[in-house]
Amino acid sequence: MSHSRKVISIHELKVSCGDCSLSEICLPHGLNQEELNELDALILHKPRIEQGEVLFRSGDPMHHLYAVRSGAFKAVLSSNEGAEQITGFYLSGELMGLDGFGDDVHQCTMVALETSTVCAIDIDELEKLSTRAPGLRRQLRHLIGAEINHDHRNLLALGQLKGEERLAAFLLNISRRLKKRGFSPYEFNLPMARHDLANYLGLAVETLSRMFSRMIDADLIETNRRHVKLLNTKALCELAQYDCPRESHHASS
Repeated sequence: MSHSRKVISIHELKVSCGDCSLSEICLPHGLNQEELNELDALILHKPRIEQGEVLFRSGDPMHHLYAVRSGAFKAVLSSNEGAEQITGFYLSGELMGLDGFGDDVHQCTMVALETSTVCAIDIDELEKLSTRAPGLRRQLRHLIGAEINHDHRNLLALGQLKGEERLAAFLLNISRRLKKRGFSPYEFNLPMARHDLANYLGLAVETLSRMFSRMIDADLIETNRRHVKLLNTKALCELAQYDCPRESHHASS
């Protein structure tokens, strides 16, 4: 299989890093202009990845970090018996591939949930650049730390919360991540299928469906297929044992 990729400048893309609305949460955040210009030259623009296609597999050598430009992905771990566990979902502006830093080998398989595009950054060149770019070095440390903290929060939620509490925590997590990207925190489309979400939350699909129905009956949310509208975030926060945000607790009508 050919792995050739076209190396292009960010300025040849439709949206440059400097102008991208995702830059505050993606790798270029915190870089000065000189560092950003150097990083531009390392960007690899991968072809469109169709739904169900694999970006990298467990056991593959780590060659790149990937930033989601559009679409969404799921991270999957497989047991020796072939059982699969979804360990996370990645949205636009989020980095994938940090799992390979430990042993220079990816620990999970990354699968596109929908037609998606990514920016790829050669890890060897990125490490060389980070030695002479303090802003980049700080940002890498921040991103790795944020990934560890995210894993810890997920373990706490999945290990300590009951089923309906897990679902509430998940919806609030998606809400906060979308708000960080400048999108509505109250109304959004879930990119994953119901069976993928059930797998991630450690629930049966039928159980998950009943939980959605109970939340709808309690006027906490509205749903239409994968479209979700949060009606009462205060109640969802209480259910998920989250600290409630200071802003309005209800979605705008």
